[in-house]
Amino acid sequence: MSGVGKGVAASSIALILKARGFNVTALKIDPYINVDAGTMNPTEHGEVFVLNDGDETDQDMGNYERFLNINLTRVNYMTTGRVYQEVIRKERNLEYKGKNVEVVPDVPFEVIRRIEKAAQNANADVTVVEIGGTIGEYQNILFLEAARMMKVHHPDDVAFVMVSYLPMPSKIGEMKTKPTQSASRALNSVGVQADIIIARSEVSLDRKRKEKIALFCNIRPENVISAPDVYSIYDVPINFERDHLSDMLCKRLMLKPKNRRGNLMPWRNFTKKVKNGHGEVNIAIVGKYFDSGKFTFSDAYISVIHAIKFSAYKLGVKPRIHYLSAKDFETGKKKLEELDKYDGVLIPGGFGTTGVEGKIKVIEYIRKNKIPFLGICYGMQLAIIEYARNVARLALAHTTEVNPKTPFPVIYIMPEQEKILAGAENRYGGTMRLGAYKATLLKGSIAESAYKQSKISERHRHRYEVNPEYVEKLTSAGLVFSGISPNRKLMEIVELPRKKHPFFVATQFHPEFQARPLFPHPLFTAFIEASIN
Repeated sequence: MSGVGKGVAASSIALILKARGFNVTALKIDPYINVDAGTMNPTEHGEVFVLNDGDETDQDMGNYERFLNINLTRVNYMTTGRVYQEVIRKERNLEYKGKNVEVVPDVPFEVIRRIEKAAQNANADVTVVEIGGTIGEYQNILFLEAARMMKVHHPDDVAFVMVSYLPMPSKIGEMKTKPTQSASRALNSVGVQADIIIARSEVSLDRKRKEKIALFCNIRPENVISAPDVYSIYDVPINFERDHLSDMLCKRLMLKPKNRRGNLMPWRNFTKKVKNGHGEVNIAIVGKYFDSGKFTFSDAYISVIHAIKFSAYKLGVKPRIHYLSAKDFETGKKKLEELDKYDGVLIPGGFGTTGVEGKIKVIEYIRKNKIPFLGICYGMQLAIIEYARNVARLALAHTTEVNPKTPFPVIYIMPEQEKILAGAENRYGGTMRLGAYKATLLKGSIAESAYKQSKISERHRHRYEVNPEYVEKLTSAGLVFSGISPNRKLMEIVELPRKKHPFFVATQFHPEFQARPLFPHPLFTAFIEASIN
């Protein structure tokens, strides 16, 4: 079922197989009509994770990249809408050579083609495919049919893993296996028999439960993998290996491991850092998806949260993340002085008018009171607006996204973006500046010091930019544009000199998308280090 941990399970399976010496790639199948995740509400579906090639995808793609430390492409992400769109395109172009195009088998065939293409592009020994949704739903039936067909054509090269939840009602105090038995039968009804069952629960499975699941789900007891709640999601691959999951998969797929015992030592060392930090660092995230300090939806900023954690673990401290509503600062419900108790403040990306003036007030306070600050995307644009208003004497400065009639449009929609929108006929999906773009860093800047190099490439997801007409005015007022596009037109990083502020850096791009457990992002690490200091 949704939210039970399929994405983490798929990522962990991919990692333990990679540790056995195989080249592994991963695919996510979302059973939505949406062509991509770009138009989905983050409070319902989670953050939109952007790939290097600009594809707007599900947050599970972020887990795959973080666990495997690889960059995936749009061929690794699939939705119902994307599959149907391609089938219809082919039909219109006579690529089916005039035959009747049917839901079955032509849609499953397109699914299989995409899986095979992703495997081929990655030159993968093993391809891990996650089918989203819940067994028994109508919307993922065609993907399960594709899986069944693949098993028929490649019986020794396809293994099925079912992730199922075993509830433990508090009043009963006993783990119940019936939902898993029912799920297994529902899977059997579409022609798929699970080879392995990952049993999610609050606690570990005992031998009796494994035997019961095995008996009624038609598998061996050792093929039931216990997946209890753990300290962090990064413990999951290690837990899987305690039950010898990679051995079972290799045996089922008739693969000979290149590493006898696997090579999970770097990962094990990382998980030790997660648990053994000395001291802590308190970071406030000021965003629009929080309600009076209560976290309303953690997945909306999931990559930012992970990026903070990775850098904190690297520096040997435990991160304490606090979620503050920008609206509360806007209405005065929260006093700006409350920010004094945090070691650093981060303002993440976003869109629209909600909480904008609250964020601007927060930025002004932390700038004046020298609290370490990291702004991302909208966070950078609002930092520039704040500086323009309060330092550069452009009192009515704003972004045209919020106030199209502002006399000082320091943030505006670029002419190139206007042309894209004009030609899109009200089509918003996939029309922003998306994916990886290069930037050159200013010598001697905080950004260059953090990256330890002068050329970078980072992922974007936005439509509005710094207006070049105001760059000279802002620079004269003391703002430093330390990251600029190769053609000198786009401002990518802004900062204040160290003599003015201990750490005040904001980026137009989303650095969190390239933060990895074993390779934290340098800007986040510099921010956390400044916060610790």
